[in-house]
Amino acid sequence: MTEVVDDLTARLWPGRVRSIEVLAHGITNSNYVVDLGDERVVVRVPGNDTHLLGIDRSNEVVAGGLAAAIGVGPEVLATDATTGCIVFRFIDGRPISTTELAEEPMLAQFAETLRRVHHAGTTPTIWNPYLVIREHRDVATARGVDAPFDSIFALELLARIETVRPFRPTVLGHNDLLNANFLFDDRVRIVDWEYAGMSDPFFDLANVSVNNGFPVESESALLRHYVGDVSEPVVSTLHLMKIVSELREAMWGVVQMAISSLEMDFSAYARERGEHAIELAHHDDIDDRLRSAQRYSDVGV
Repeated sequence: MTEVVDDLTARLWPGRVRSIEVLAHGITNSNYVVDLGDERVVVRVPGNDTHLLGIDRSNEVVAGGLAAAIGVGPEVLATDATTGCIVFRFIDGRPISTTELAEEPMLAQFAETLRRVHHAGTTPTIWNPYLVIREHRDVATARGVDAPFDSIFALELLARIETVRPFRPTVLGHNDLLNANFLFDDRVRIVDWEYAGMSDPFFDLANVSVNNGFPVESESALLRHYVGDVSEPVVSTLHLMKIVSELREAMWGVVQMAISSLEMDFSAYARERGEHAIELAHHDDIDDRLRSAQRYSDVGV
């Protein structure tokens, strides 16, 4: 993998490369920090078969450019068609812990950042979480891999949620708001735009909440900041989309079970997220949640 980075950086910056260090080996890509003397850049090396996860690298560049233009994402400096690598300007920021993110003033800053992202522009990709989940299921099934949780119940529940919350691609969604994708320098920064696309704003709201373990009071604050409304239909919509978010994570893990060569227990990951989705469905009266969310959807929000 470092040979790819060595070759790319030698072509882009001959004689300028001082050092190359591993920034992070993720479960989809690898990232390297390259010191050029007067600046640092990040080279993202894509993993194998990432198109099976619904990733379109050209769309990632477009979405990343929109995020950079509003001062949220890192600037895209170069792309390499041969290797699929993308070069970003390095952001010298610190991590934001899940605890800090769930509390003020960081929660308010994040909500404002997310609102700006959602209105940053449009991309060619439509990112429909209902369709993504089913496509992940189909990719895994075609390779003889079954979900390690009750996927029949889960997909029936998904269809019920889709009925009361039909997909409307009204905003630019990040769609992968894991804690590792947040940095803070003088503002909230969001990195890793490979799943970005036009989507439902409530998917991002639910995604950040469930991925970062927000308590109820933080979810209410997030809704107040972003929506300005914490009525039962709004809260129910968030709850249902948390289920959708967890099913996306679970089915993503099932695809990785089928295609990944990394030494990670994707079966355990998929089982944990799938079972959590089902647990959320049983946490409250799901029929009440569905009826309540239907009222919010009926007004077109």
